Amino acid sequence: MDFTESYLSAIPASIRGKYDLRETRNAAQILASTNPKEFKEVLGVLKGFQLTGADILTPGGSKGLVAIRLDREFRKLGWREGRHDTQVKSILTVMPYKDAGETKKETIEKLVLNEGYKVDNVKGRVALDVEWNAKDGNLDRDVGAYRALYEAGIIDAAVIITRTHDDIRRLAADLQRKRKVSGPPRFNTTTTTNLSKLIPRMSRGDLGGCPLLAIAITDRCFVP
Repeated sequence: MDFTESYLSAIPASIRGKYDLRETRNAAQILASTNPKEFKEVLGVLKGFQLTGADILTPGGSKGLVAIRLDREFRKLGWREGRHDTQVKSILTVMPYKDAGETKKETIEKLVLNEGYKVDNVKGRVALDVEWNAKDGNLDRDVGAYRALYEAGIIDAAVIITRTHDDIRRLAADLQRKRKVSGPPRFNTTTTTNLSKLIPRMSRGDLGGCPLLAIAITDRCFVP
């Protein structure tokens, strides 16, 4: 799967300067064309976002401060958590065999429910997740949900907000040293969500036909 660069024209330079961006299937331009209001809201949240020392140094539980804060901003704009479930109804019609004296058809029905995964934020025809520093397996869950939503004709494109790895790790180490914060190094593991973990999933086509815009928070978002 080739990466595209429609974000160079769809996203202002002031925002591109703060984040590392990747996309498949011209996701940014598709979002701007098909869901202009929602895309404008995403850009507004990105423009106002600042990374703080607390974001870097405070250990996260199920969700870190960055994810909590970004999700809250999207909630204010009407974005809501959603889950895509599917029901498959199978009908088998067995025809009668006249030589055996059978005259009526037999119908066998079966209903199968497939429960999907939750998406952090859904609005219009856009799905968006914030994966700041979660287990990298979350990316498989997100990608699978986007693909199912797209193939069902529910969304036009998806967005993941994550982080870069090396520069955020260096920033964390620098802050820990300057502020004399004890404990293990922050962001030292490579098994949590970040852009380098997402790129292979995008390039090998895990999303199917769903366009994805990946937005990675960098140390350029940091405000001392």
